[in-house]
Amino acid sequence: MSSRRSRGTTTLTDDQIAELVSKLQQLLPELRNRRSNKASASKVLQETCNYVRNLHKQVDDLSDRLSRLLSTIDDNSPQASIIRSLID
Repeated sequence: MSSRRSRGTTTLTDDQIAELVSKLQQLLPELRNRRSNKASASKVLQETCNYVRNLHKQVDDLSDRLSRLLSTIDDNSPQASIIRSLID
């Protein structure tokens, strides 16, 4: 199994896939701080999915909190102006 085909015509070698999995592993806090430098590709992909799901949940929660905050302040207030400048 020297190469695998993804969508389109791009072909990746096993070494390229291993390098991409290793890079993903370094991005994941759960796996980055492990004693063992190696995790299986399936573990890395599973943790990546969990991490992205968690990030989505955090974004949703922060959006809800921001919406609630904005609904409690006057649109013309300095605080509203500051918040709008931060999210634009």
